[in-house]
Order: sequence, then structure tokens, then C-alpha cells
Amino acid sequence: MEVEGKQAESVNGDVVRRLGVRSVVFVGLMGAGKTAIGRKVATALGIPFLDSDHEIETASRMSIPELFERYGETEFRALEQRVITRILENGPQVLSTGGGAYMNAQTRQAIAAHGIAVWLKADLDVLMERVSKKQNRPLLKNPDPRAVMQKLMAERYPVYAEADVTVLTRDERKEVIAAEVIEALNRMLNGTGETS
Repeated sequence: MEVEGKQAESVNGDVVRRLGVRSVVFVGLMGAGKTAIGRKVATALGIPFLDSDHEIETASRMSIPELFERYGETEFRALEQRVITRILENGPQVLSTGGGAYMNAQTRQAIAAHGIAVWLKADLDVLMERVSKKQNRPLLKNPDPRAVMQKLMAERYPVYAEADVTVLTRDERKEVIAAEVIEALNRMLNGTGETS
């Protein structure tokens, strides 16, 4: 077990060194685990963790649902893009983004310029089980949230697929998924092997 711990420390150190000032940026649909896995990855790598939704709420002094209700999705996405672009100037760090953030072309460009995008890919059942536990999902305030989620998957998965690294998230311990993310980052930064 101690050898495994030392190997993990070595891999984690290599990943941080190769990141330089870039950020690890989690993208994916709501419920994919971007915040939970992002925190674990940040802790393992010994770098700060930020959640763009939290930063937006702090900057605006409003909750995400309130912002959506008051200003609409278009204005929210513009604010989100500005906040994420500002955050990315301060790497290295791990950043969890909202489900729609990566759909914005300028946000994708900022992530490409200052970070490594990690798509946490999940199937519909996993996502629905996770999001059903939370009531703060403005896009799911609908009589048929499963149909909304299927539509979002159809629209967003081809764009999320542009991410540098794809890791399948599933009904597994957060530590396991976080370790898989770090291993995928290590392979990508070393220029070896598949990233998904």
C-alpha cells in the first residue's frame, strides 16, 4: 500500500509540474460530479479548487436560479463566460464549471488557452439519479426532466467531446473516479495513450 501511495504522489507531482500555470477544468452535464470529483482531484494534486457557479453567485450576490429567473439564460451565460475567463488567469487550479459553460465558444477558447478540459461523461440514469436529489437546477424545472436531460445530452455531448480528456463517471466512489482523472491527465500530459 505504501508503494502505491508513493507512486500516486509521484504521478500527482508530475501532473502538477506539467500543468505549469494551466488549470484542470471540469466540464459536463449537471449531476456528472464535476464539483465532487474536482475537489478530490484538487486535494490529491495539492492545488486550489474553485467552482464557477459559486464564484458567479459570490460576484453577483444572487443564486444561479435567481440569475436565470431575473436575467435569462443568455445574460447568465455572458456573466459565466466573464467569470470563468477571469478565474483561468490564476492557474494552476482545478475549476468546476456549470453544465452549459463549455457550450460557449469564447469559454471553450479561454479553457483551451489556459487549461485542460476534462469531460466527466455519464449515462442518463446516473445523471437523473443524482440530479433528482437537488432542487436548484433551473433547466430541469419542467414536467419531464428526463426528456430535458436527454435533449441536453444530444445537444451538448458532441461539444463536450472536444475536451482534452474524457473520463466515464458512474456509480463508483469519488476517489476512484478522481484517481482515473489524474491518470488520464498524466497520460495526456505525457503524450502517451488514450485520454478516455
